[in-house]
Amino acid sequence: MDLIPHLIDGKETESGDGARFATTDPWTREPWAEVALGGAEEAGAAVAAARRAFDEGPWPRMGFAERGAVLHRLADLMEAHRDELALADTTDMGKPIADSTSKDVPRSALNFRFFADHARLAAGDALPMDSGHHAYTRFEAAGVVAAIAPWNFPLMLETWKVAPALAWGNTVVLKPAEDTPASAAILARLALEAGMPPGVLNVVHGYGPGSAGEALTTDPRVDRITFTGESGTGRAIARAAAANLTPVSLELGGKGANLVFADADLDSAVAWSIRAIFHNAGQVCLAGSRLFVQREVHDEFLARFTAAADALTIGDPKDPVTQLGPLASHEHYQKVRSYLDGAEADGGTVVTGGTGDGWVVRPTVITGAPPTARVRREEVFGPVVTVTPFDTEAEAVAAANDTPYGLNAMVFTENLSRAHRVSAALRAGTVWANCFFVRDLRAPFGGVGDSGVGREGGNFSREFFTEPKAVVMAVSPA
Repeated sequence: MDLIPHLIDGKETESGDGARFATTDPWTREPWAEVALGGAEEAGAAVAAARRAFDEGPWPRMGFAERGAVLHRLADLMEAHRDELALADTTDMGKPIADSTSKDVPRSALNFRFFADHARLAAGDALPMDSGHHAYTRFEAAGVVAAIAPWNFPLMLETWKVAPALAWGNTVVLKPAEDTPASAAILARLALEAGMPPGVLNVVHGYGPGSAGEALTTDPRVDRITFTGESGTGRAIARAAAANLTPVSLELGGKGANLVFADADLDSAVAWSIRAIFHNAGQVCLAGSRLFVQREVHDEFLARFTAAADALTIGDPKDPVTQLGPLASHEHYQKVRSYLDGAEADGGTVVTGGTGDGWVVRPTVITGAPPTARVRREEVFGPVVTVTPFDTEAEAVAAANDTPYGLNAMVFTENLSRAHRVSAALRAGTVWANCFFVRDLRAPFGGVGDSGVGREGGNFSREFFTEPKAVVMAVSPA
């Protein structure tokens, strides 16, 4: 099998003790590559390399245009290696190759292009003062960034963290999820080819507690920690970072509400709602897993929605026609299956779906689940949706907000006033009206409650990955 190495200080390397672990193809359920298993030693070496590169190297001292040129060359190389990167994510986590190729890799390259240009074009504040002084703001790189990425959108969410950190002059240690290490290793190799100095982008593979992840989050040489993943892990990272007062950005779980009103365009609402829960086999923090439909159209919507779910093509994720592949790991399959096994005991009815061959969970629609049911309260992170009728707008908003999460929500209505009114009333970091997963990279992204701490995107990423500084100058005699 191939070896997926660390990249530390510009060199591909194994772990000091030679330890390795296997990464498994979730479709074949067989190991397909070996991965260097890092721990505290490798994480420490990567942080030391990033620290030297920041304190002594050219990267933070380059102009925005010069750094941006490197990031644009990296984006060019990612597009040239599109098929290699796409196959890496598909093989690692079972994502349909059509999505990896046409969506994930292009968006990942765009992350580098956007943040390279945004950093160059972003404006500071000029603050004239009445006292004969003048104040202005500077945004200076924070230092060493530890970026810990999830397994559901490996390359896309790695670049969402790495791109703004690098664009603003930081150095980075990236730890990809242990289930999906391949695309991060390719990215690091391409970064060197694009002209990025050694030590600026380092990649360390390993686990969390007692391994590379814990070492990164407790290292006092790290200036920022950005993490996307499960809420419990986010709490552990926040506790670890607090010991060193290290700022954290945590994009955590979700239990997205999807509200379909009687005046919605049902064709559009069904199509978007299918994507909102079944895209990437439901392994999306933004998934619209709680679907509320106004009673006047509930039965018609449910019939259309169920038919569309049953029509999705399930199969080998390397087949271009596949729309839904397996879940990413056996452990995760068992977790999602436990929700299906308990749904009817909690009062729900499985209208369609259930388990398939291997680690496949078919698109599953559950009705009648009460507000207390686990499948309606907890983040399933699979292709499983509960459908519940409602009567009034106030009832719908209350049901949507009845969750400890607050990452996102959706509203489908042709009433413009209602769209604005409900969007304002929903407790969520992002609300989509008559669409889903449409992003403007300038907009804030993050959640409230158990969905995380902080925001990233555009100027919000600038605020996190820099140390804003005020400069006050006397411009006239005292």
